[in-house]
Amino acid sequence: MVYRPTARVLTVLELLQSYGRMTGAELARRLEVDIRTVRQYIQTLVDMGIPVEAQRGRYGAYRLRAGYKLPPLIFTEDEALALTLSLLVAKESGLERAAPSFEGVLAKIERVLPASTRARIQAVEQAVAFEGSTALTAPSGKAVMVLSSAVQSGQRVFLHYRSSQEELTQRAFDPYGIAYHLGLWYTIGYCHLRQEQRLFRLDRIISIEMTSETFPPAVNFPALAEVQRALATVKRQWRIEVWLQTTLPEAQRRMRSTNGTFEEKNGGVLFRVEVADLPWMARLLAGLGIPFVVREPAALRETLRWLAAEIEAAASVVPDD
Repeated sequence: MVYRPTARVLTVLELLQSYGRMTGAELARRLEVDIRTVRQYIQTLVDMGIPVEAQRGRYGAYRLRAGYKLPPLIFTEDEALALTLSLLVAKESGLERAAPSFEGVLAKIERVLPASTRARIQAVEQAVAFEGSTALTAPSGKAVMVLSSAVQSGQRVFLHYRSSQEELTQRAFDPYGIAYHLGLWYTIGYCHLRQEQRLFRLDRIISIEMTSETFPPAVNFPALAEVQRALATVKRQWRIEVWLQTTLPEAQRRMRSTNGTFEEKNGGVLFRVEVADLPWMARLLAGLGIPFVVREPAALRETLRWLAAEIEAAASVVPDD
């Protein structure tokens, strides 16, 4: 069933392309509308420049002008990835009523892609686990693609990685899964440099390449659960204490992406948490939309000043006409 008028108009076009010739009654039955509404949809297609011809009379019907073909829909790999990830995030964000529509769009995208690109897009769909929230830092499309394909095929990758302490390393890595958790992308698997299972943020991957070496794929690996478990055991570097000028329920709602504690104090809320990434904390606080005071550490205040300068510089840029 098709619910939106725009989608129905496009469905009319698709039906005419598929069957060549259809009566108004047939179209009305397929779309579950009346004949008058079908005429309106046909007129909309004509207004869009689609040459729909109407054969009048007792045996009249609608058809596309002989020889007319819509130009093929072509996506680059990056465009197909962008569409796929957007649809997957929307689908996994609790929009249950719209889920069938997303499935249909995903299927249509896959249908028009070259086989090699389609395989990589399908690997992304099958390999990435989502937990809905607003994205804080986006990874490169290549990192998502390569890791997703490696998870599916059991192929080792080689990556250059920048840690939260700005340490640059090179390592071979066997990815078991990918997860989107609390606004950030992670991959988890076996790290040959550390010789143990490790967790990596995708936005910190400087470069990544597939190798010819293989490993036994981790079948049905619970990527999201493992990422959450790994994050819970990470040793934190910074102890954060921030006073928020708001109520306790509102503070808890706005800071739901953290594992901190909340205490009502001095007409506001004292928030405490330990983190390894000060820039992430600074971006989170800056995006709250409420007044706050950083009690500790002093380094977080410096990070906020740096972030403010970055935002001011971006706002000062005048685009070329």
